[in-house]
Amino acid sequence: MNKIPHTVVYPKNTLNLLSRAEIQGLATSRQDVARLFRDCALAILNTGSNQDDAAKILAEFADFDIQIKAQPRGLKLEIHNAPGQSFVDGHIIRGIQEHLFSALRDIVYVDYKLQDCHADGTQLSVDITSDVFQILRNARVVKPGMMPNVVVCWGGHAIPRWEYDYSKLVGFEMGLRGMDIVTGCGIGAMKGPMKGAAIGHAKQQIRNGRYIGISEPGIIASESPNAIVNELVIMPDIEKRLEAFVRLAHGIVVFPGGAGTLEEILYLLSILLHPENTQKVPLVFAGPESCRDYFQAVDRFIATCLGEEATKLYRIVIGQPDEVARLMKQGVAEVHNQRKEGQEAYYFNWSLHIDPQLQTPFVPTHDNMAGLRLDPAMPKHELAAQLRAAFSGIVAGNVKAFGIDQVNRFGSYKISGDARIMKAMDELLMIFVEQGRMKLGKGLDDYQPCYQLV
Repeated sequence: MNKIPHTVVYPKNTLNLLSRAEIQGLATSRQDVARLFRDCALAILNTGSNQDDAAKILAEFADFDIQIKAQPRGLKLEIHNAPGQSFVDGHIIRGIQEHLFSALRDIVYVDYKLQDCHADGTQLSVDITSDVFQILRNARVVKPGMMPNVVVCWGGHAIPRWEYDYSKLVGFEMGLRGMDIVTGCGIGAMKGPMKGAAIGHAKQQIRNGRYIGISEPGIIASESPNAIVNELVIMPDIEKRLEAFVRLAHGIVVFPGGAGTLEEILYLLSILLHPENTQKVPLVFAGPESCRDYFQAVDRFIATCLGEEATKLYRIVIGQPDEVARLMKQGVAEVHNQRKEGQEAYYFNWSLHIDPQLQTPFVPTHDNMAGLRLDPAMPKHELAAQLRAAFSGIVAGNVKAFGIDQVNRFGSYKISGDARIMKAMDELLMIFVEQGRMKLGKGLDDYQPCYQLV
């Protein structure tokens, strides 16, 4: 195992202009915050690995250490036993260097800046949205005066090569049309659209293309930033990550994925089904011909659980990457006109109502998973939110350190609910397992489910 015994890294493009008080505040951060930064920094330095198990990564690099050092003119990072793939001839790769300081900014600096605002421990929905905006503004992701052109792409990191190639073709067609890409920053269907868009931007001589990766501490080890990401943001939790996606998006494309992709779909459907929301978000499910059965299964699951109303909120396109891009371009133009008429911000969707239950972090303990309500008599937006939490717990049990630890200690999560919904979930999850979409390289024979449907 190649490790770099010792190196010192200095800021690039972020956190290179700080007051003395800010420097001191970062260098003396709380122990839990420093630990969180250490784990995220390890994930960033581990970029390029095929390992998607956070616990194994942490175990393999148990001797890894990173310290924030204050100095009169700024700060530096002192690193011991870093993964060697992030270095060339002993020097850290510049993109990795920038990502390290993005993590420092979003974890340590944001905690330092926001801790006084949350001193009483209470937060209203509007406060949470304000936090999301402030983190994105601090990262310079939200920018005034820019026309709407941001397309969010969701999809799995454990996908076969032909699905990756298809996502790259869609990204290329969107890049040719001048659209920027936001993904979860990992590999697979998160890297493909960015790589394709980068080529499309190059052919159009667009030199300021944006490839924004949005992650969160619990999942960054399994979805380390890919090499195309040029703007990295690490949100405090999965709920703020999802809200950031939706409020930034001028359109959304969903490629095939596993439980995490379904979590994202259900989160968005819960918002769009809410009676207070009347605006549309351009939404396309897209994949190659080999994924026709996959999207039919997803469509069937949504129809069974949430009804035909939910299936009208998206389009399914099989093949035709140019058609996906045209639909996005058309949808983004409609978003532009809608926000112009309403005198709303182009860069952040303030007017979209997000229910507080979608903003409150769902902690996947066994009690919380068993306590989910999956009842078809519920309002559809509430049922979608509960289903989203169920899939969030499955993601945690698959790849997040906390969830893996819970399953190892207490056994599989038990999820119960209406028999029809349970049957639909079981059928969909079995398709994910059969197609190896639950963890990298894990198929029906070697995947051990972290859940039981009761």
